[in-house]
Amino acid sequence: MALADTGARHRISYAGAQVATSDIKHFPNILDMPLKPISSDRLAKPVGPFSPAVRDGDRVYTSGQVAQDPATGKLIEGSVAAQTEQIFHNLKVILEAADKTLADVVKVNVYLMDIKRFGDMNEVYAKHFVAPYPARTTVAVAALPLGAAVEIEMIAS
Repeated sequence: MALADTGARHRISYAGAQVATSDIKHFPNILDMPLKPISSDRLAKPVGPFSPAVRDGDRVYTSGQVAQDPATGKLIEGSVAAQTEQIFHNLKVILEAADKTLADVVKVNVYLMDIKRFGDMNEVYAKHFVAPYPARTTVAVAALPLGAAVEIEMIAS
């Protein structure tokens, strides 16, 4: 965010948008919305320099989660269905730490090593959501962290 003095009014550049300070009443909390990292001691440590999730205002963005065992940090062994179930467990922990639930999720991105396993992932996925379902994108990828078969990230509002 940058503040510029243009004479009569100040202008703020926030997330690429130009906002006059006189218009701040239309953008509540615009000056005090830093990203807040979200974590839990019930999760495995991230495998890189990232937060399990961040809060931006009321919206929560999770990092992609693979099927890490929270106790060991290692990828669980098993099928796409078993990995998807572990991922949902981990994502529920993250959402709980952010005072959110799966009912608050508005967008899901799923990454699969083998798109032929879509049905296995989707069967587990369907157990965790009810209509109206969040928007979702599913793509096949060449590789995932720790050799995972599936990775899932969410946005909750």
